[in-house]
Amino acid sequence: MATWNSRGLRGSSLEELINLTNEKYRAGKIALIQKIPTPIKPVRMDTAHRQITLAYFEQRSTVDYIGAVQGIPVCFDAKECQTQTFPIQNIHEHQIVFMEDFERQGGIAFLIIHFTGENRYFYLRFEKLVSFWNRSKTGHRKSFKMSEMEPEFEIDNTGICLHYLEALQKDLDLRACMEEEKKS
Repeated sequence: MATWNSRGLRGSSLEELINLTNEKYRAGKIALIQKIPTPIKPVRMDTAHRQITLAYFEQRSTVDYIGAVQGIPVCFDAKECQTQTFPIQNIHEHQIVFMEDFERQGGIAFLIIHFTGENRYFYLRFEKLVSFWNRSKTGHRKSFKMSEMEPEFEIDNTGICLHYLEALQKDLDLRACMEEEKKS
C-alpha cells in the first residue's frame, strides 16, 4: 500500500496549470472538466495544526480528470517527466483498463505529458499510448522517448493556460478520418 506523502506532490505544477485552464474553459462555457481526487485514509494526524501527517490511498485512482467538452466525454491523466524518456511504469494497468473502457463507451481518453527538462507539453492519444504499453509488455523497451511523440500533438503553452483542446480537436479529426477510410 502506497503512503500518501511518497509521491503526492509530483506533477502538481502541471495539475495547477491544467486546473487554471479548465477553469477558463468552464467560464467560457467550452468544457466542464473536473479533477478527480484520490480518496485517502488518514492514519496519523497533527491535531494542533489540523493536518494529516500520514495516510494511505483507500483505492487505486483511475485518471486525474474527467468531464465533457461540448457533449463529448473526456478523461485524461497528467504526467510529468524530467528527462526525455518517459517510463511506462508511471502508467498503471488499471489506468489503461479504465481508459480503454471509457473509450469503449464512446469517450475520448488521453494523457497530457510535460517533459519538464525541455518544458514541452504533449497530448498523447490513447491509441498511441496503447502502442507504447503493448510494446513494453512484449519484451521491448519499457519507456518511450519525447522524440516518439507526435509533433502535431504538441500543446502550445502560451501564458497561464495549457490549451489542450486544440490537440483534442486534432484527435477527433484523425478519428473521423480513420472512420471514413474504414467505410471506403
